[in-house]
Amino acid sequence: MSAPLRPRPAAPHGPAALRDSAVVGASAAATSRLLTVGVVGAGRVGAVLGAALAAAGHRVAAVADGSGASQARLALLLPEVPRRPVAAVAHAAADLLLIAVPDDALAGVVADLADRRALRPGQVIAHTSGAHGLSVLAPAVAVGARPLALHPAMTFTGTPDDLARLAGISYGVTAPAELRPLAARLVADLGGVPEWVGEADRPLYHAALAHGANHLVTLVNEATDRLRDAGVTQPEKVLAPLLRAALENALRLGDDALTGPVSRGDAGTVQRHLARLSATAPESVPAYLALARRTADRAIAAGRLRPVDAQSLLGVLADSGREVAA
Repeated sequence: MSAPLRPRPAAPHGPAALRDSAVVGASAAATSRLLTVGVVGAGRVGAVLGAALAAAGHRVAAVADGSGASQARLALLLPEVPRRPVAAVAHAAADLLLIAVPDDALAGVVADLADRRALRPGQVIAHTSGAHGLSVLAPAVAVGARPLALHPAMTFTGTPDDLARLAGISYGVTAPAELRPLAARLVADLGGVPEWVGEADRPLYHAALAHGANHLVTLVNEATDRLRDAGVTQPEKVLAPLLRAALENALRLGDDALTGPVSRGDAGTVQRHLARLSATAPESVPAYLALARRTADRAIAAGRLRPVDAQSLLGVLADSGREVAA
């Protein structure tokens, strides 16, 4: 016996339905034509992405700059684009408004634009924050704009050299279903690859990138400073081949790339490291301890360090941790 037919839901009607169908149609059409774009925030990211969109053929109609450094950056990357106040840029961005401001400033900028009625229904409002998803754009959505989170997983200098680095990078994208084709097209125009990130996962996504990239810079500079303390006159030359090989191996092999005294359980060596660090650069000891403990945990979990061989090492790390805390 066949299943009973379910009544077809009534088609939506009224002004809201007309607006929604128009927006979906506009979003679909936008994937096949060039866009008129405005950029709010001429920092390193905004200026570079604006220049990349212009190079892809889109029309960057206006940009809002701030500091003298921003103005100098725009002179290099977007020399022909008019500088306008933020609200005027939003008005000029007929299709896409790209907001590239610091994470903590984003909500205020969006709310201010919505309050000043600078946004319009159907306009796509995209931000470049890795930490935020779509919820920060709620004031824009309330006035009919369409939200998009588009974060480039790359570090920027704000110079033309960045344009060459965009090829092949990933973008953490969070988008409503109807905007996914447009988001994919924008990422392709920028030379990148979309990684679809759920709204609830944005903080974890951003934490992973910050942990990997920002803390890597700190770690490299710590190692550079300690080599100088040891009398090495060109620590960059010593570190460059070692760190490049370690990074490539880690990306290719995961925890199987672990080497060094912690992965071998060499407690005596680690103890001597800590003693000399405590005498020479005590500010480096907490970071060394934290990373050594986490390295030991991963080495044990990966089977590269037997728990029985790790006991002396873990004891040294625990004792040193208590001394630091005291």
